[in-house]
Amino acid sequence: MSRSKPRPPKPKAPPPKPACADTGFPCDLQARLAAADAYAAGRPGTSGIVVHDLRTGAVWANDHAGDPTWTASTIKLAMAVDLFTRQRAGTIMLTSGDRSLIHAMLHASDNDAADTLWFRYAGADHMAYNDNFRRYGLTSLRPQQGYTAYYPYWGYQKCTPADLDRLMTYVLTRLPASERAYLVRELRSVDPNQRWGVWGAGPAARPGNKDGWSEEDGGWVVNTVGFVGDGERYVVTVMNNLRGEGGYDEGRATVTQVSKLIFGGYFG
Repeated sequence: MSRSKPRPPKPKAPPPKPACADTGFPCDLQARLAAADAYAAGRPGTSGIVVHDLRTGAVWANDHAGDPTWTASTIKLAMAVDLFTRQRAGTIMLTSGDRSLIHAMLHASDNDAADTLWFRYAGADHMAYNDNFRRYGLTSLRPQQGYTAYYPYWGYQKCTPADLDRLMTYVLTRLPASERAYLVRELRSVDPNQRWGVWGAGPAARPGNKDGWSEEDGGWVVNTVGFVGDGERYVVTVMNNLRGEGGYDEGRATVTQVSKLIFGGYFG
């Protein structure tokens, strides 16, 4: 009786190649990020972009995320954080009038409200705010000299998109629940003059943002920092330094379209 020879085992199929690099973001979101970065590269000036998934810790940042850029009114969010922090520590006592000014500063980006709060609580050496801002993530923030007799002043400071990402992350992950909830409500219900930028993600994203815009040395800057998603999952920052190549309208269109390309239609 002849015996058949055992058949050799079939070679194992190679594992499937991943559809995209393992960055912590799903492939469809990676494609959206690439599209937004390509769009921004063709727009006036330069745009630093950071997207941060607070659930997984993944961070995506483009090549301009470390560019020092005029903060414009985005620094008003840091002012609110600092005032609440000092109130909690017992070093200041905010009045009902102060709280109304904080609301105006966040809701409509009211400069007069920011001025009043700055001059009232900057301290004898004018440094009370700036001495604290680093704690909230603004580690690269630098006040700019030569623009006002009162120095430092909230209206003349520079930071990076990465700084604003850290600031918003601090708001959403480090503040006491009551302060976090207040700021989230404020940023989700801003005046129509701020319903752009991160707002471009669309209503299903439940966006909230603090925008900033101003004409500075070197031209206009138009910035937005905020959050989208259930539980404010994603932090989004875009700082557009127009570099003399455009103005407010171009900048507003850029930062809004970047947000739309990344998260428009992504939720719901």
